[in-house]
Amino acid sequence: MELEDYLDHLNSGKTVEGGSEMHQFMHLVSQEAICICADINAACHTPDELVALFAELTGRPVPEGFALFPPFNADCGKNIHLGESVFVNSGCKFQDQGGIYIGDRALIGHNVVLATLNHPLDPAKRSSLEPAPIHIEDDVWIGSGAIVLPGVHIGRGSVVAAGAVVSKDVPPMTVVGGVPAKPIKKIEV
Repeated sequence: MELEDYLDHLNSGKTVEGGSEMHQFMHLVSQEAICICADINAACHTPDELVALFAELTGRPVPEGFALFPPFNADCGKNIHLGESVFVNSGCKFQDQGGIYIGDRALIGHNVVLATLNHPLDPAKRSSLEPAPIHIEDDVWIGSGAIVLPGVHIGRGSVVAAGAVVSKDVPPMTVVGGVPAKPIKKIEV
């Protein structure tokens, strides 16, 4: 199996059946990501070194202005898509198998979890995985400790409050918070 075929399968939203060839390939890709993340987290790196390591993790050039404060963990890396001037603070975990798309000037706070995989509710099928992408538009700020669940779209200029669990789409220019996250107010500029 080729990486492109694997990503096409995930990005189509098709289930990855537990124990299948696709599932085994997922584990191989994850092992590579774990090793690169270990390199990111094992020593003090210059900003340029972190950009190079992140490019190795994603398999593509990192856009201008990217900054990362380790530690950082990803379970695939190859399905992370960044805009320009994205900042990822320390302790973040990106489960990017289902696709993570982050727009320009987005700020990702400490210990944020972006999760793009779910499991079926049927216990007999629970080893399977159901991918759904996360889309974070331009100028979004995700506060410390927030969790964004599979399939969520966060609109331009929005703010996710610290500790929120985002299970539904967030309209543009909206502050959301709580568990589950709900709109708190509109952002007026």
